[in-house]
Amino acid sequence: MGPLPSGEEEEELPAMMKGLNRLFGAREDVMHGDAAANHNSLLPDEREFQRAAKMNNLETMEKLFKKSVNINAVDTLKRTALHFAVARSHTSAVDFLLHHKARLDMADQHGLTVIHLAAWTGNLDVMRKLVKAGADQKAKNEKGRKPFLLASEKGHVDMINNSIALKLFTSEKDQEGNTALHLAAKNGHSEVVEILLKHWEEINDLNQNGETPFYLSVEGGHEKCAELLLEAGSDINILTHNNSSALQIAIQNGHLSLVTFLIDKNIDLVPKPEQKNSPLHLAVINNHLPVVKTLLDANHDINFLNHRQESPLHLAADLGNVELVEMLLKAGCDLKTMDKNGKTALAVASRSNYALIVDMIIKAERYYATEQAHLGHGDDWSDFGLSFKQDHSIQTKQIRSSLWNLAYNHLKPQEWKKLALFWKFTDEQIRAIEEQWTGKTSYKEHGHRMLLIWLHGILLAHQNPVKHIYEDLVAAGFQHLAEKIRAQSSTDVESRKCEIS
Repeated sequence: MGPLPSGEEEEELPAMMKGLNRLFGAREDVMHGDAAANHNSLLPDEREFQRAAKMNNLETMEKLFKKSVNINAVDTLKRTALHFAVARSHTSAVDFLLHHKARLDMADQHGLTVIHLAAWTGNLDVMRKLVKAGADQKAKNEKGRKPFLLASEKGHVDMINNSIALKLFTSEKDQEGNTALHLAAKNGHSEVVEILLKHWEEINDLNQNGETPFYLSVEGGHEKCAELLLEAGSDINILTHNNSSALQIAIQNGHLSLVTFLIDKNIDLVPKPEQKNSPLHLAVINNHLPVVKTLLDANHDINFLNHRQESPLHLAADLGNVELVEMLLKAGCDLKTMDKNGKTALAVASRSNYALIVDMIIKAERYYATEQAHLGHGDDWSDFGLSFKQDHSIQTKQIRSSLWNLAYNHLKPQEWKKLALFWKFTDEQIRAIEEQWTGKTSYKEHGHRMLLIWLHGILLAHQNPVKHIYEDLVAAGFQHLAEKIRAQSSTDVESRKCEIS
């Protein structure tokens, strides 16, 4: 319904009427100027009569009726006293108005007659009175919804059962192509859905958007409704006119339990050719980590390419999402895949200046390359506690401090790259690190990042980083730096001994 005649009466408006405001897009923030305009079409006695109907004040209604007030007078929103009495379920006021032959066929500006309001509120007693008085039980509101559809939309079980008993069941659609089953499913009214299914023939009927009742139940996050519809034979894989599937809408709306439910019901995880993204792409785009994990656990193709030839890792890297990148890297995605522009995920992260993600991907590339090289060799290489994030652990604080000192105080420009090549960093990896340029001293940060990436691999292999850095610096031609590292390590050991003693 529209705005009330006054700001004072807005406070008296029941929840149902406020719901009508929202449903039909009427403004709820009533301004006093608008309120005054609503009274312009009513005479003072007519206005008082409507107010009395709203308050169920029979004494005032009787007094004004004897003064020959027009009981069918309408305000500027075309509402009569009977509209308000029915909307508020004031049975006494309704009886009074029906006894005095109030009109039943008058529709307000939204096409709502009094029988629509009775269906909306779910008041069976009032509905029976209106039907007995001759109200049109098949009247449509402005959206083409009959009372039966409104009762389904609001989930009024008794009203639905009563309507079916009175032969008012209908599979007709509103102006948006929705049936009663669509509306009940969309709003999560499982009891109504269960009743309607006993009388329904075309369960996969589409509305104007190509949505089935099952799709709408999933979109709204209504698992019970979805389960009932699926058991009744709903097609789980039908696409809407926008090529959206039930799984995709569940992912976009973050309904984890429904995603799990749909996967358990064997919904197709492979997107149709007309769909731009796979379910996993959508989960990444919408930053739903639990959904990503669920899809990966269900063996969704982690390397599936979307319409732009991007893998899920490409999208996560482009978004700068550390948690998603971590999850995909640990799941073993293909790091060499190129998008339609010939860019790997590493190149995408580098271009976007996501230094953390650049380093994570390089760690993963080096880890999986080393893991592959060590297959079947029976050494200590292990992925126990595998992570590609930045290391902030107390256990590695000392060696990380030494590496920082090496990078920022001792390595000269270009020397970090010489060391990187010695450790078999690829040209692409070096370029990716170097692309995050902040000024003439950027080489210090580049070197530090490279050293931490190297440390990541050494620690995963359960090797001694102090021993390795010394030996590798000597082998790479940095004898003087190796001695500094050894001296620093000795100082650190002595300091720890003093602290203990």
